[in-house]
Amino acid sequence: MYPSEEQKGAAVPPAGETSSAGVVPAGAPQPDQAVSPEPPVQPADPLDSYQDGYPEPPTPLPPVPVQALATRPRRPGGGGKTPPPPPPPSGGGGDDDDEGMLRMSFLEHLEELRTRVIRSLMGVAVAFGLSLFYSNQLWDFVCQPAVGALKALGYKEQNLVQIEPMEAFNVIWFKLPVLCAIFLAAPWILYQVWAFISPGLYRRERRWAAPFVLGGGGLFILGGIFAYFVVFRFGLTFLLSIGQGNHVVAMVSITEYFNLFVNVTLGVGLIFELPVLIFLAILLRLVTPSFLIRHSRYAILAIFIIAAIVTPTPDVFNLMLFAVPMCVLFYVGIFAGYLLVLHRENRRFPWKKTITIVIPVLLLLALVLYLSITRYGMKLVPHWPFLTK
Repeated sequence: MYPSEEQKGAAVPPAGETSSAGVVPAGAPQPDQAVSPEPPVQPADPLDSYQDGYPEPPTPLPPVPVQALATRPRRPGGGGKTPPPPPPPSGGGGDDDDEGMLRMSFLEHLEELRTRVIRSLMGVAVAFGLSLFYSNQLWDFVCQPAVGALKALGYKEQNLVQIEPMEAFNVIWFKLPVLCAIFLAAPWILYQVWAFISPGLYRRERRWAAPFVLGGGGLFILGGIFAYFVVFRFGLTFLLSIGQGNHVVAMVSITEYFNLFVNVTLGVGLIFELPVLIFLAILLRLVTPSFLIRHSRYAILAIFIIAAIVTPTPDVFNLMLFAVPMCVLFYVGIFAGYLLVLHRENRRFPWKKTITIVIPVLLLLALVLYLSITRYGMKLVPHWPFLTK
């Protein structure tokens, strides 16, 4: 409620008179001239301004999408730049090469390595169980080079010697099945190696898993076969013939014989993995086929040095038995890497021209083999040179 006139007069004393608060200054408003206080201003309703004849509020504009703002053309003479268009949504079907490598921490790499090693050992254990049932047959197969070497040197006793009581058991029923299991499980082991390194490759490069596993396992087994039929037979015959005629009689222990057999077969099997290593290095872009061709003379020198170390005999013939296959395998690995590079560059190898050259050569070799057997009375044997009278 507002104050009445009496309250106004009582509230403001005449000029020059004192009040309880003090002297009223001259010129102060008298009771009749007192200004009534303004009522408190209330906030105006925004809708009231549009009533009683005022125009209606404008209709709000619809929101403009972000894509329209991004693609809106610039005004002539405008100073701002047109914002770039939004990136395409992720998850679309992009190229396989655009998918990068999987990111793994150091501990995750160790965990993956442990898993692959355990699975490899499990595969070897399964192959060991299968080989254990055929231990006697496998030992007869392993003893054939010794029997052939003793027979060729004119020994009447063509048997190996057991010196210790546990010697035969350790070799025939444990070491031999383990060696056989390693060769049988070679593709499985190589698959685990590939599974360990594949997270660091692109999807297109992971498609080489089957050639890597089958080629690597096949070459390892092929190396063991080559060592059994060629390298080990000639090396053993040469070693047993050194002391012959000098009052030396050969008496071969089964342990020493099997140790030499393991060293040669596993060594040659690993040497036959040379194309796989070269292919893997080219796949990981560590080297190129042109680089290997330019520096092939150094590689051949290293191959002969390795062959001289691995060869169980010091003669040149057995050295060449190691070195020549290694040189061939070196160029086979370069050729496989060259095919990989052509595949990356979307080019094709001239297979038609190559086949037209290779097929006549193979036919000529088959004709020579046929004439040697039918006309000259030669026969095939399961050791080098595989063709004798």
